[in-house]
This record gives sequence, structure tokens and C-alpha cells, in this order.
Amino acid sequence: MSEILTPPRPSEGIQFQLWLYKIKHWIRHGVAEFICLTVAAICLFPLVWMIASSLKTQSTVFTDMSLWVSHPHWHNYYEAWTRGHFSQYFFNSILYTVIVVVGVIWIASMAAYAFSRLEFPGRNVMFIIIISTMMIPIPGSFIALYVVLNKLGLIDTRLGYILPQINGGLALGVFLLKTFFDKLPPDLEDAARIDGCNKFQVYWHVAMPLAKPAVAVLAVFNALAVWNEYLLAMLVLSNRSLMPLQRGLMVFQGSHITEYPLLMAGIAISILPIVSLYFVMQRYIVAGITAGALKT
Repeated sequence: MSEILTPPRPSEGIQFQLWLYKIKHWIRHGVAEFICLTVAAICLFPLVWMIASSLKTQSTVFTDMSLWVSHPHWHNYYEAWTRGHFSQYFFNSILYTVIVVVGVIWIASMAAYAFSRLEFPGRNVMFIIIISTMMIPIPGSFIALYVVLNKLGLIDTRLGYILPQINGGLALGVFLLKTFFDKLPPDLEDAARIDGCNKFQVYWHVAMPLAKPAVAVLAVFNALAVWNEYLLAMLVLSNRSLMPLQRGLMVFQGSHITEYPLLMAGIAISILPIVSLYFVMQRYIVAGITAGALKT
């Protein structure tokens, strides 16, 4: 008499499917983490190599390829700061960055609120014209910009370097903030008007506090653009006392092109503030980028 084969219990099949799902999930998760860690290592390697090279001597920078410096020479940063006149360049970059970021946020936020909440003739046409300027490459406008600045007497001046950068950041700022203001509930504006607020008070006390994530994203983007700007500074500024950090770094490279540890120390000094700003504003950046997807 043949043996009767008993089918597997349902619980055993479910348990097997559960283990199979967990194994697939671990494999996918492990592959994703491996790819992310590999990309992060590739991106961080030049920075680590730069810092390690800045702590070496001129004789060991090409012979010692290790990323760990057993005897670091911290005085390279002091020499780069003093010999390269980085204190003046550093002050100029901070001044330019603060003024441009504040100017862009102030003008772009008011314009974006007007495009979003106010009704006036030609509103859509003006908005399209402003946004279309984002398609014009920055070097393509240098000839016209130089002619205008020269006729206004703004060549080799701080104002001639600041105003074009404020103008260059307005299109993105208006587009980003208008999109955010469009999704604000109209009931908030109506409640503020019932309480006696005029249009500017609604903009300042209601719209702007709610737009902090978008403002933070705009501030970081413009700070990155101004801090790393080089072409406009090369076009407009020739006086060393007015040069920003990136322009001064190229002058320092021309003077000390063979002293690579000092050059690496200068580059490390130039990236430290903007990296610190990114870490401080990181949560606002994430909130601002995802705000549009979370709103209904």
C-alpha cells in the first residue's frame, strides 16, 4: 500500500515566503547601501586628499601618498592666511554673500508674493519674461553687462559686483517662492485682513514665516553661487582689496603655484564656511525641497 503524501502545512509555506521576502529585502538594502557608500567615498576622497596634502611639506606632498599625516604641519594654514592676504579676501566674500543673499530674498519674495496674490495687468507676461531669463547663460551676457557697468562707472567697485549677482538670483527666487506662495491657504490671508493687516503686513507676518523652508533653500543656493563665483569677479574687479575669496585664490595660485601645501590650505580655508553653512541649514533644505510634494 503506497504511502499517502501529506501536503505541507499552510503555516510552513507562509514562513518560507516571509524568510524569502526578508532575504530579498536585505540583499536590495545591502546593494543600495553599498552603492551609496561607494559614491560618498568617491566624492569625499578629493576633500580628504586636499586636507592631507595641506598638512604636508613641499618635499613630501608628492612622495607621501598616504591620507594619514603622522606629523601634520598646521602652520601651512597660517602661512596661507597671511602670505595670501586671505583675511581681506575672506571678509570680501562674506560681505558679498550676505548682501546678495539678503537682497535676493528681499526683492524676490516681494515680487513672488505680488505675482501670487495680487491682480495687475500683464502679470503673467512679466512672470514669463522673468523666468525666461534663466535660459540665458551667464557668460552670454558679459559683454552687455560690462558695457552697462562701464557707462555707469561701476567697474572695479563693490556695487558693480553685487548688483549683477542680485539680478542673477532673482529669477530662481521668484519662481521658487511664487510656487510656495501659491499653495498657501487663502483662509490665512483672509483671517489676517480681518485682524486689520494690510497687504504688506500679510506678506511680512503671515506669508514669510510660513515660507521659511523655501527661503532657506533660496539662501543656500545663492550663498553657494556667490561664494564660488569667479568669472564675474575676473571681469569686474582688478583691485586686490575688492576681490572675493575665489578670485584671490587664483591670484594666490599664480604667486605660489609650486607651493602645493599652501595652495591646498588656501582651498581648504575657502570651502570651510560654505560647508558649515550647509550642515547648519541641512534640515531646512530638506524641508524646503519636500514642501511642494507634501502640500495638497
